[in-house]
Amino acid sequence: MDVSLRPVHDSDLPVFYRQLNDPDALRMAAFTPEDPADRDRFGAHWARVRTSPDVVVRTVLGDGDVVGHASVYGEPGEREVTYWVDRAHWGKGIATAALRGLLAEVPERPLYARVAADNAGSLRVLRRCGFEVSARVAAYAPARGAEIEELVLTLEG
Repeated sequence: MDVSLRPVHDSDLPVFYRQLNDPDALRMAAFTPEDPADRDRFGAHWARVRTSPDVVVRTVLGDGDVVGHASVYGEPGEREVTYWVDRAHWGKGIATAALRGLLAEVPERPLYARVAADNAGSLRVLRRCGFEVSARVAAYAPARGAEIEELVLTLEG
């Protein structure tokens, strides 16, 4: 599959909203909005993300179709990566290719990532892209309604 990144278009947002409301994907992601079905909060979030000079956000395309998004956000020295790929496309190397593309576009280091400790797929993606586990913490996961173990990963130089 040909994976590419481009700026987010208004027409991508309904796809992102649908993806965010997939119960299986929510459970796996764990650290999600309290109420992912709240369209107003979803819209406000994406309006902030798309206009913030501190955020680099891209739509992930697989063979030209919108399959997710990836971004870097946060204060210098504390910036984090995040990504979301439609569950229908898990296990195809899309997240790895998208994250590699984003990392090439955003050369600053260190970068951080956070992942539910039991999210083996996302952990594999991050490790393939050079991230290493740097901490384990307990954190509240809204999608699971409980405190779970979260891994913090770091990408140096």
